[in-house]
Amino acid sequence: MVNFKSFGGIVTQINDFMIGQNGEGEGCYTLMTVEDGLGGIVNFVISPTTYFVNQEIVTIGDRITGYYDGNAPVPLIYPPQYRALVVVKENNYQNVKADFFNSQLLSSDGQLKLNISPYTIILLTNGQPFSKSPANRNLIVIYGPTTRSIPAQTTPYKIIVWCNTI
Repeated sequence: MVNFKSFGGIVTQINDFMIGQNGEGEGCYTLMTVEDGLGGIVNFVISPTTYFVNQEIVTIGDRITGYYDGNAPVPLIYPPQYRALVVVKENNYQNVKADFFNSQLLSSDGQLKLNISPYTIILLTNGQPFSKSPANRNLIVIYGPTTRSIPAQTTPYKIIVWCNTI
């Protein structure tokens, strides 16, 4: 299970990131610097497998949220550098949450409960339909309004199932 953690802010830099000594992978990895406006800075390593919600192109000045695995090892440097698993370009028309959702479709932090409708699109990260239950899985949930209850409840527009790789 991925322990999704997030950091959001404004993208201030995007640079090439070298991963090998012989130029292998050149141009395939980037380092994206994000500042939260409160003095917090994070560098996200963007790889070919980083999932961009709605395949959005991110440029300097965009407001994003990057999700990373809180259990993954990281170098002890400043600013912190995380391997981005999911990147969301923020907009006013949708909310996004990446988290583990249990058998009741409640997020691991207990803040969001999903009510699936027949119109909810459920896909894999490769865009193919997912035909099983999304319960007890890591999900990227794209949704609109929520109730004001605790936990907030929503009927998501789209769910992306984040399958564990073997």
